[in-house]
Amino acid sequence: MDAAHVIVGASLAGAKAAEALREEGYDGPLMLIGEDPERPYERPPLSKGYLMGKTAREKIYVHPAEWYAEHNVYLRLDTTVTAVDPVAHRVTLADGITVGYAKLLLATGAAPRRLRVPGAGRENVLYLRTVQDSDRLRAAFKPGARIVVIGAGWIGLETAAAAREAGAEVTVLEVAELPLLRVLGREVAQVFAELHRAHGVQLRFGVQITELTEQGVRLGDGTLVAADTMVVGVGITPNTALAEAAGLAVDNGIRTDEHLRTSNPDVFAAGDAANAFHPLFGKPIRVEHWANALHQPRTAARSMLGRPAAYDRVPYFFTDQFDLGMEYTGYVEPGGYDQVVFRGDPGAREFIAFWLSGGRVLAGMNVNVWDVTDPIRELVRSGRPVAPAALADPDVPLDQL
Repeated sequence: MDAAHVIVGASLAGAKAAEALREEGYDGPLMLIGEDPERPYERPPLSKGYLMGKTAREKIYVHPAEWYAEHNVYLRLDTTVTAVDPVAHRVTLADGITVGYAKLLLATGAAPRRLRVPGAGRENVLYLRTVQDSDRLRAAFKPGARIVVIGAGWIGLETAAAAREAGAEVTVLEVAELPLLRVLGREVAQVFAELHRAHGVQLRFGVQITELTEQGVRLGDGTLVAADTMVVGVGITPNTALAEAAGLAVDNGIRTDEHLRTSNPDVFAAGDAANAFHPLFGKPIRVEHWANALHQPRTAARSMLGRPAAYDRVPYFFTDQFDLGMEYTGYVEPGGYDQVVFRGDPGAREFIAFWLSGGRVLAGMNVNVWDVTDPIRELVRSGRPVAPAALADPDVPLDQL
């Protein structure tokens, strides 16, 4: 079957791109190809509501099952694309079938980074990326179960919170001094350490993992942390193998311009795999969060149809852990700020934190404070210096800054 427009990756980004192409008026052949046996679903519930049994399975899907046929989207699941030929405008599937394209979107996502230590392949060593992974974790999170989480990033902390709320005994192991240290910096990372300790999570920092055994995790100092189940959350790696083999520019993801066009004019990329030039920041950035996968496809679809579009949204993500709800708006590279300003009480876990460089707001994070995302986004977008005292003063409305 020849398809005029092909999307590789039946993820949130892939499904939203198919939706956007139809909404933008494209009525030609459209194929969406995915390795997962499930139709496209959203990933945030897998470490939050779905993992905790609070969100029904049907709620995680991007579209109802019948949507694809109703919109003439040929959905091929449980199918691997093995090669892309930009010259011939064809993709090759694992079964040998080739599919022609006029425009191609790579929404290949990312894969969990694997631990490279003895015992890492044991059956009770689990990762979280797919709904099947979330199902396995949920089955393991039981009252009294000994759960060891390796890695104190977002996935690690969210799974630790879910396991603890299920009644499990939870230990988090992290090589750095604090959770989320590289992402948030010391000032705000401490908030998350205190949150987890307050809910009975054992935190062990500055540790090295040498082996995963039948009994648990062996550390560099020889001690053993007992575990029934070990959860690994040490980051993700963008799936760029197809793009590299096709000769596309790859650098920490598939390089694109602000229109999400790759180094080949008929191939585009979106979502976790895309390292896209961002007009606001003046450089390529790769954002591994839901909002990118949700919004980038509209830009990609318009660009595929030859219409003017540029992706310049301010990055956004959120987390829910225990009694803490948080939204983060902006972009800060590790060590890329010179000041953190708090509005509110970090100790009470009800505050807004602002990351500044040269007086300019790079990002803002509201914790258990709501309806402030819009003014935070405008502060980031403006690029204008703001007085730290005004940022810290709750009596100064954010939208006046």
